[in-house]
Amino acid sequence: MEVGADSVDSSLVLVKQGAEARVFESTFVGRRSIVKERFSKKYRHPTLDAKLTLRRLNAEARCMTKARRLGVHTPVLYAVDTVLHTLTFEYVEGPSVKDVFLEFGLGGGRVAAERMDDIAMQIGQAIGKLHDGGLIHGDLTTSNLLIRAATNQVVVIDFGLSSTSTLPEDKAVDLYVLERALLSMHSSCGNVMDRILAAYRKSSKQWSSTFNKLAQVRQRGRKRTMIG
Repeated sequence: MEVGADSVDSSLVLVKQGAEARVFESTFVGRRSIVKERFSKKYRHPTLDAKLTLRRLNAEARCMTKARRLGVHTPVLYAVDTVLHTLTFEYVEGPSVKDVFLEFGLGGGRVAAERMDDIAMQIGQAIGKLHDGGLIHGDLTTSNLLIRAATNQVVVIDFGLSSTSTLPEDKAVDLYVLERALLSMHSSCGNVMDRILAAYRKSSKQWSSTFNKLAQVRQRGRKRTMIG
């Protein structure tokens, strides 16, 4: 993969590299922070590439800010650099839900089960707030959900694929992505998705139309799996 030469400070510590962006650990005004850089794609025309990169950068910042306004816990956005195409935001101290659920899968007991119930409830409530506010996350996986160590709050991260929509279909697909992620990665955790959906139902005023669509999306998913 080619990465543009106009990248962020090479002294930053690379945490993760994806198809669209690189994530670094850094400091911002003395505070531990995360820097997400959207890099250039050399196969695209430079002018088009710059426009698309800037549009997606601004869209991610807007969606992240809107999520916080809706009452969803997200990292605090510190800065947007439209020249280097970076977002700088708060470093959230704590494990991912993925890591916690994998631990649960190894066996826990009553305390672990109660903690899982709490996490599932928080996830469902957060998604319900997003959807009722017309916001689709676009990449709901347990890797994009963190648990803040100090408060045990679920924090939603990575709004790089987020969009605005009020369509039940889009909300249903958002939930289906999470359901598939849970089934593939955390099948040993039992019916955690049922608990998430129960909390979603209590949180969302528009749950009924979304659940109707979710049933259809599941059916389409099963057909694709059968056909291959």
